[in-house]
Amino acid sequence: MYPNLYYFIKESFGVEPWTWTKYVNSFGFFVAIAFILAAIVLTKELQRKERAGLIFPKEETIIVGQPASISELLLNAIFGFVVGYKLLGIFMNQQEVSPQEYIFSTKGNWGGGVALALLFAWLKYREKNKQKLAKPEERKIRVWPHERVGNLAIMAAIFGFLGAKVFDNLENWGRFIKDPIGNLFSPSGLTFYGGLIFAAIAILRYSRKKQIGIRHLLDAFAPTLMLAYAIGRIGCQVSGDGDWGIENTAYVTNPDGKVALASPSGLEKMMLENSAYYKTVPHLSVKAPSFLPDWTVAYAYPHNVNDQGFKMPACTGDHCYALQVPVFPTPVYEITVCLLLFVVLLLLRKRISVPGQIFSIYLVMNGLERFFIEKIRVNTKYSIFGFHPTQAEIISALLVIGGIIMFFRLIKMNKTKSN
Repeated sequence: MYPNLYYFIKESFGVEPWTWTKYVNSFGFFVAIAFILAAIVLTKELQRKERAGLIFPKEETIIVGQPASISELLLNAIFGFVVGYKLLGIFMNQQEVSPQEYIFSTKGNWGGGVALALLFAWLKYREKNKQKLAKPEERKIRVWPHERVGNLAIMAAIFGFLGAKVFDNLENWGRFIKDPIGNLFSPSGLTFYGGLIFAAIAILRYSRKKQIGIRHLLDAFAPTLMLAYAIGRIGCQVSGDGDWGIENTAYVTNPDGKVALASPSGLEKMMLENSAYYKTVPHLSVKAPSFLPDWTVAYAYPHNVNDQGFKMPACTGDHCYALQVPVFPTPVYEITVCLLLFVVLLLLRKRISVPGQIFSIYLVMNGLERFFIEKIRVNTKYSIFGFHPTQAEIISALLVIGGIIMFFRLIKMNKTKSN
């Protein structure tokens, strides 16, 4: 596992990296890559639809030549302060605080915050001053949908993170009640569907305001979301963020964090020593087929970012923990499946002409993928009329049902329109 760049360099090149590399978080890195690739794919899809005459620009009136307003200077100063306060702070952090906890704490460097606040405000002032005219003018411009991808990405990031935190705390209500503030600002604990729902609401409202064809926009988002999810899951796997499956008792973890097949006597001993645990926690015993390595069905996540499990004796420094019993590496399965589904959606998008149907197919695919992966994942279960689904199973089932209804309703609407 590589919880941050430090461990990747150390294991890959056998050298002691600079301390600052510990602050390049693996999960955050792949989330950033996911957003960049998603923005590229979405831009290409919107441009394709624009060339086909399916979506159109919106004419807007802007005023050019005005000096920087107080609100613009304040917004830039606030953004600069936050970046400087945390950026310089994490590099000068000499405390035994993990980078993730530091970023989400109130700690920081006041000097760095003030310096960047002044710099960002001055840059905005200089930019607007260069464009200033003796008499500001009104101009009409046409803004194409693909030119709004930057705004869409920012909204997806902000509302996606907010929704992911809200749904995670709803899913783990008991944990939230014990420490509401700590859980709200914790760097761990994010629920994909919460982020998807909050981001979707924000983006749909923005799209309606900017007169972007919603059905065509949703179709453009379908392959984008599938790819972004797959890349994000790479971050989960690489960092070992706890988003793994149930335990595989066919294997045991060695002191070095590697897995090995459990002997009959070793398995029996492990089950007896933890009998109370295994009576309440789901687990399976599955051996990897001969054509696959053991880690595809059992992985101990050594050096995981959450420090879960036992401390490996030969390890020194941060993140020296591995799971006592290997688990199913569910992020690997989701990465593989979602990349394949991404390709399928790319192949289908030019063959299906009814607007919105590609997105309805995405809903069904995404729902089915997540529903079945939940069968071997560790998540909080609810009790509903004798059933015990997880939050993700409930939402994924609704997505499948909603996607199927949407698909056939769009066919009906398209036939009625044609007639």
